[in-house]
Amino acid sequence: MRRGKGRHGKAFVRLESLVRVRVSIGQYRENPYIRTMKLIEKILGSENLPGQPSPQDAAGVFDDRQDTSLAVLVPIRSLGEKHRAQIAGHLLELDANDRYLRFGFVATDDHIERYVAGLDFERDEILGISNRKLALIAVAHLAFVDGNGQPACAEFGVSVVKAARGRGFGALLFERAAMDARNKGVALMFIHALSENTAMLRIARNAGALIERIGSDAEAFLRLAPASFGSRMTEIVEDHYAHVDYRLQAQSKQLHDFLSTLKSLNRNWTASKPGSGA
Repeated sequence: MRRGKGRHGKAFVRLESLVRVRVSIGQYRENPYIRTMKLIEKILGSENLPGQPSPQDAAGVFDDRQDTSLAVLVPIRSLGEKHRAQIAGHLLELDANDRYLRFGFVATDDHIERYVAGLDFERDEILGISNRKLALIAVAHLAFVDGNGQPACAEFGVSVVKAARGRGFGALLFERAAMDARNKGVALMFIHALSENTAMLRIARNAGALIERIGSDAEAFLRLAPASFGSRMTEIVEDHYAHVDYRLQAQSKQLHDFLSTLKSLNRNWTASKPGSGA
């Protein structure tokens, strides 16, 4: 998703009518390092892998306040066809206001079901964060727009259930989506949101995106550097980590459910014994 400014200049001009960019390409800022990529670069013994901007070039673009906890990863899974029901359940849990902010209108249950039924897991990237009960608490949709047979740009949308807000899940999903997009060769990522969706716009602004307000709507544009060895390694590590974490959580849940069943059976058996006072 990234590379030198001049190389993609003409491509961005062709995309101008699509994304309504009214500023020069020089105004786009680089996407920030994600925390996991920094960790990988340190492990590899290099702060500046080939194809990445230097820390000096990235200065001022992103205030990574959690840099001291680089080893802490939130498992973000790539969702597929088998997760349609879970995605639908997550979106149906949103109240009317949350649906309005996520879709730009008050989506009914029928709208959500049609949206989920139309998800293209082959073309787009759907990312999710689950809680300990394996329920989706945050879901991001990275929709790719084709240009001459190749992904030209990508649109980002995200939803987080109320109980999980304030933990930075939206920002983490944005970072992961940006990395996935750059690894697929996308140079431009954008968000179309209502101007009142301050949480979404704050995520984009903190990542260094340029924001345009058009009436009641707002659009954020983020130029992405080309894929690097670090970004590809980061995606592999995060995918593996999320897979292992989910498997462990699933096994833990199965054990917990099994023990709960035994406990319930033991209670029932004890209560039914002669002389138990039942």
